[in-house]
Amino acid sequence: MEQAYPLYRQAREQDGQQSVRQLLRMAYVQEELGHYPAALYYLSLAQAWQPRNATWHKIVSLAQEHRLTGYPDSWRQNLLITVQRYYYRLLQGLLILAVVGGTLLLLRRRTADRAWWATYAAYLLLIGVYLNMLAPGRVGLVARPRAPLMAGPSAGSTWLTTAAPGDRFEVQGQQDIWLRVQWQGRNAYIRRPDLLLVE
Repeated sequence: MEQAYPLYRQAREQDGQQSVRQLLRMAYVQEELGHYPAALYYLSLAQAWQPRNATWHKIVSLAQEHRLTGYPDSWRQNLLITVQRYYYRLLQGLLILAVVGGTLLLLRRRTADRAWWATYAAYLLLIGVYLNMLAPGRVGLVARPRAPLMAGPSAGSTWLTTAAPGDRFEVQGQQDIWLRVQWQGRNAYIRRPDLLLVE
């Protein structure tokens, strides 16, 4: 397995080709070598591609073993994983219904009353809420030891804490070389090179 790791990595870097199975194997190799931040990164990529409770529980157990932050283990997280698992399928179904409904309304525009148009508008609004509220968020893992978290997007800002390799943060925006992340319920900033985005 360890001998196959360079081949998996080469295929990922050259072609951008990857499968969940390859990512899980790469994570396993990295964990066996004691490189837990890399193992968490590959597990997180696999989780982003194919959300599963089993993968998340492995991520959480590895993070707890190394006392890392940003890995919630709650019923809300399990519910979110279930929603993310079916997010794109449900979105596809909602969009197909929107196209069919819109087409029918256009075909019967002379006979359709305002109630049907209002219902259709409410349905489109519901799709917009679904897209904005339930879309998988961007997360990043700290890639370097002793990465500083700052109160603002500059080196002169107030220092908040030092993040450990493998700590996980929800990314909310970017300003120059700084990423805005959530830390203990507030905004914090970390330099872009210090964070590996899970994409």
